[in-house]
Amino acid sequence: MDKLPKTHSESLLVELTSDIVSAYVSNHVIPVSELRLLIADVHAALTSTSIPAAADVIVEKQKPAVSVRKSLQEDQMTCLECGNGFKSLKRHLMTHHSLSPDQYREKWDLSSDYPMVAPAYAEARSRLAKESGLGQNRRRKVA
Repeated sequence: MDKLPKTHSESLLVELTSDIVSAYVSNHVIPVSELRLLIADVHAALTSTSIPAAADVIVEKQKPAVSVRKSLQEDQMTCLECGNGFKSLKRHLMTHHSLSPDQYREKWDLSSDYPMVAPAYAEARSRLAKESGLGQNRRRKVA
């Protein structure tokens, strides 16, 4: 080990080399005397491949599965990530896309008041809450 990796790309090459060599050695019998040559060959092969610089890579913005207008329906919300319909998006976003509602809104340039629950579902839940007396001060009956 004459030199330590100096750049991120060099350390990545060393890491990839070690992964490839360890995978190869775990499935093949290699004399110890040839191990150094194997490591050098794998590293040289990885070095000779062209790795595009970060500036050269063009990141294309992800397109929504459906239009924002079509995603909001009376009985369901359509996820812009995958196109599936739900009554409530919050749990789906966290479990399947690892996004909070705020991150989801930011990613898709949605307004801060963009709902995470279908309007019909929100109305039904509101009606149930009112019928059960939630939000009202209850007076205790004195015995």
